[in-house]
Amino acid sequence: MSLFYAYRVATRLLGPVLGLYLLRRKKRGKEDAGRIGERFGHPSALRPNGKLVWIHGASVGESLSALPVIDEIRKRFPDISILVTTGTVTSATMMHQRLPKGVIHQFIPIDRQVCVARFLHHWKPDVALWLESDFWPNILTKAKKAGTRLALVNGRISSRSFKSYLRFPSFIKPVIAAFDLILTQGSEETDRFVALGASNVRAVGNLKFAAPPLPVDPDALNELLQQIANRPVWLGASTFDGEEMACAQVHQALGPQHKNLLTIIVPRHPNRADAIAETLASTGLRIARRSLGQKITDDIDVYLGDTMGEMGLYYRLSPICLIGKSLCASGGGQNPLEPARLGCAILHGPDMSNFADISREMLAAHACRPVSDIDDLARQVSSLLAQPATTAELAKAARTYANSKAEVLDRTLDAITVLLDKEAANARA
Repeated sequence: MSLFYAYRVATRLLGPVLGLYLLRRKKRGKEDAGRIGERFGHPSALRPNGKLVWIHGASVGESLSALPVIDEIRKRFPDISILVTTGTVTSATMMHQRLPKGVIHQFIPIDRQVCVARFLHHWKPDVALWLESDFWPNILTKAKKAGTRLALVNGRISSRSFKSYLRFPSFIKPVIAAFDLILTQGSEETDRFVALGASNVRAVGNLKFAAPPLPVDPDALNELLQQIANRPVWLGASTFDGEEMACAQVHQALGPQHKNLLTIIVPRHPNRADAIAETLASTGLRIARRSLGQKITDDIDVYLGDTMGEMGLYYRLSPICLIGKSLCASGGGQNPLEPARLGCAILHGPDMSNFADISREMLAAHACRPVSDIDDLARQVSSLLAQPATTAELAKAARTYANSKAEVLDRTLDAITVLLDKEAANARA
């Protein structure tokens, strides 16, 4: 038995265990309690009449990449309805805030055949656009068998995943074969997909360059800017375990030379906020938490941005930011284009492997600065705080780079028009 069919058997036999796993996640706040049925394939909305395009982005980053694609499809094909699926509570919250009116959101069903069949039977998508690398064998192969035309958009495979797939070709080949079209972020990604047996693969660029600036509530921004006033400020953005303490150590090291310094820390997962606040307070730092409505008074050292969907606010508050998940043990980095669009001078740790091409190009364009460890981070933050002109130059280079490849959206839509035109023509027939 091939690994692919072994996977199918396992997901069938482990159905009760998967159900218990989801219920445990619900209790921990990692699933939406009111919409848990969607994860079992039960719809919570009616299917619109006519042709339907299904767009899937696993988490926040992929979902943000989908937004300009959704807008462009609506412009070019106004008769086609759009369904968006995501897999996390955070991405669902963001989609609720940012999806255009009329676009439907559902949670992706777990990759168990009965749940997938229930989902596909209700929604009957004509075209599916799959973002990046969230490969679920049952969903993709069942959708293909049901007649859905599939395109992988902004496709990527990490070096680690690629090595694993090469070891188990019987698992990945049926999944890759489900796609009628694969659009990759670059030539290296294209080579990896071809090596895995994919056909009709082409590099069109990274859709993250087409994403609009993160939104902000202007009233919230003005209120916090007034509270901060003229204090020196820097930001640890989308931090992971260990990076919050690193930011705290930087704050304590810089306090003597940068009077009244304010450090903003925004954890990637706000459900960690209680533990983070307790740890920071144990060092003697005075903390204000946004989720509790606490103000940034003059005696506050650290403002903890423990809310979801407000990164656009935090980036606009600080001229300097550290990219999270680049100093911590898990590593890989977060999207540097988001702060680049909003005028931040960007620092990042030694591991930006999740955005390797982008970080390399930004370094070459003098649009960011790497830091090797906590001491180096403290030196770099101190230098930028003391030299606002240098900070502004670094931020300007970052913004210029972030806006340099917006044409990727046109290339992507032009490539998938072959699929969409066929469906649009059928809708008008």
